[in-house]
Amino acid sequence: MEGEIQKRVVLEDITIIGGLLLVQFVYAGNSVLLSYLMSLGLNPLTIVIFTALSTFLVLSPLSFCFERSKWPKKLCLKLLVQLVFIAIGGVTLFQSLYLKGIKLTSPAMATAMPNLAPGLIFVIAAAFRLEKLKLSCMYSRVKIVGTLMCVTGAVTMSIMQSTMHDDPTGKDSQLRLSPPATGNVFDIQKIIGCLYLMAAVLALSSNIVLQAATLSDFPAPISMCAITSLIGAVITSMVELIQDHHFDIGWPIVSVRDIIGFSLLGGIVSGGCFSFNGWAMKKRGPVLVAMFSPVATVVSVILSFLTTGEYITLGSVFGMVLMFTGLYFFLWAKRKEDFTVRVGDGDKDRDGSESECDMEKHLLS
Repeated sequence: MEGEIQKRVVLEDITIIGGLLLVQFVYAGNSVLLSYLMSLGLNPLTIVIFTALSTFLVLSPLSFCFERSKWPKKLCLKLLVQLVFIAIGGVTLFQSLYLKGIKLTSPAMATAMPNLAPGLIFVIAAAFRLEKLKLSCMYSRVKIVGTLMCVTGAVTMSIMQSTMHDDPTGKDSQLRLSPPATGNVFDIQKIIGCLYLMAAVLALSSNIVLQAATLSDFPAPISMCAITSLIGAVITSMVELIQDHHFDIGWPIVSVRDIIGFSLLGGIVSGGCFSFNGWAMKKRGPVLVAMFSPVATVVSVILSFLTTGEYITLGSVFGMVLMFTGLYFFLWAKRKEDFTVRVGDGDKDRDGSESECDMEKHLLS
């Protein structure tokens, strides 16, 4: 009996680790594909709309099957406003800024920047007193240091990457320490792209804090993702109509059939990755899931180099390493702090309500 349980645990560990690695490969491939579609001239807002609609179509049946019992009996105004703000922050703002950032920088930069999120979530949560910040506690100090390292790494990566100039001959596809002697020192477009990515991560972090608060009233994450995807698609369509005075479906740059195909594929992949990450978080916690996020950056660097010949500066690599080191410092302190809270206070308060530790799990996830 003991042997069977041990085998089951080992098999579960292999499944989780292998699945998390696969998810990061998928995220990296998705970033490269999005970069390619936008290089053809496809409007980022159009991609956001089709992807959000596809995510809604994929997740709706799952939410109906597995979370129907968790749906609220009536939709109050407070919950409706929260869902609308989550849709604006998580779909319209985050995805549009993220895609514009990819367009102006590279998939590698785009997959590296979200590693800022845990630190920013910590800062926002501490500002709104959703998470305790004790400077006398070693783990709080380590989280602050990790957050500062993440921000410093992101700024370093952005500045160093903005010194890179594309070689029109396509021969200079390699890592280098310094920019070419000719031309401006900084590429303004890449700096703007990095600012877009940072703004996207800030929007995502704020959105996650709001999601954590909403989950107490609406404890159905798949349903929430499906509903906010639909609302986000509608709001993004309105933004595109106001901004461009017409709805661009991507024709004749990409055929409508290809757009629908890419969107459905993106929806299936996003839904699958979201569901697997949720299952892995439930089994092993959000810290383990977050630890795999740098893998997507490494994979996207390799894929970008192999497919489009894009490369990054060694200064940017240093910035990425600094950011990843800060991320792991933060995650280590977070795990130790959560363990201390669980041992000292238990997972539930005396009145049976959700403890602060559980709220922090929602924030990190």
